[in-house]
Amino acid sequence: MKKIFFVLTFISSLTLLSQEDYKFTTVLDLETTPVISQGKTGTCWSFSSTSFLESEVIRLTGKQVDLSEMYTVRNTYPKKLENFVMRQGKAQFSQGGLAHDVLNSVKDCGMVPNEVFSGLFQNETSHNHSELVGVLKAMGETYISNPARKLSKKWKPATEAVLDIYLGKNVTNFTYEGKSYSPESFRDAMKIVPADYPTITSFTHEPFYTAFILNIPDNWSYGSMYNIPINEMIESIDNALAKGFTVELDCDVSERTFSSKDGVAIIPANSGDNKKALQGLYPEKNITQEYRQDEFENFTTTDDHLMHITGSLTDQNGTKYYKVKNSWGDDAERNANGGYVYFSESYMKLKAISITLHKDAIPKKTAKKLNL
Repeated sequence: MKKIFFVLTFISSLTLLSQEDYKFTTVLDLETTPVISQGKTGTCWSFSSTSFLESEVIRLTGKQVDLSEMYTVRNTYPKKLENFVMRQGKAQFSQGGLAHDVLNSVKDCGMVPNEVFSGLFQNETSHNHSELVGVLKAMGETYISNPARKLSKKWKPATEAVLDIYLGKNVTNFTYEGKSYSPESFRDAMKIVPADYPTITSFTHEPFYTAFILNIPDNWSYGSMYNIPINEMIESIDNALAKGFTVELDCDVSERTFSSKDGVAIIPANSGDNKKALQGLYPEKNITQEYRQDEFENFTTTDDHLMHITGSLTDQNGTKYYKVKNSWGDDAERNANGGYVYFSESYMKLKAISITLHKDAIPKKTAKKLNL
């Protein structure tokens, strides 16, 4: 009887331990700009990648600059619509995108401060692109159906006119802190070189240490990514943070175990603990390369959201987490941790679609294999 009581007490103590509230200790916390909201838009790719570039500007120049997300969006929508029209509707046209779309825009069109181009009109305080994208897509579908039986050259100026109305006229020259710039000269003054920022992914359907185009819906611009084993991708994140580089992240946030309200993202070993694990510690699943691939190929892991990795933490058991900046605002009712979500290493291994980072942040052994 005493043995049974001891066993039950031991099991009970393990259960209580597994339900212990999270207690996080910051390990690395790199400088970045304040959390803001993308509003009612699907432009997380621009908000997160712009936040990433803002941290790069801090690292490279020591200046904290609020860059314009909407300037990039304004210059990307025409490219999206052209791709949609010229492929006669057999391509993605939506609000979504990836980090390389921002870098492509910065390369082609430069960048500007938010005070120069906010994408908001007087009395507007938040972004809503539902109507804009509906109008643009309807225009694209009209051009594709080609009712005049010959597509005129008017459709590109018409696209620009719509964007002028909804987001504002494009910028050519401006003054910032008493100096005159073009978007291109401002990019150069901020020391951003788009070619220095490769994207890395990890999937087994393509050879490791090669570059390939990942077939996901938001890769409308057919951007190429370097492919490495998942453990090396995690090592690249850790190496970057340790050296003072932040990291851009494309990931899946559709899981029940991702919660901005609770501020954590985890992969419990027992799926029955999914809901409870948002509030307390539970053992996590060991993520293998094979399991990661299976979850991607069966569409359990999908390309949903882009965010910005700015630091790392540990819980009271020493488990590693990543401090990930979101773009859903910082109100405490809906976003814990001031708008940051703490990703466990298991969640990162399984749900990170790709990362974008400065080439100097990649471990030397991996960079050598990639010829970077």
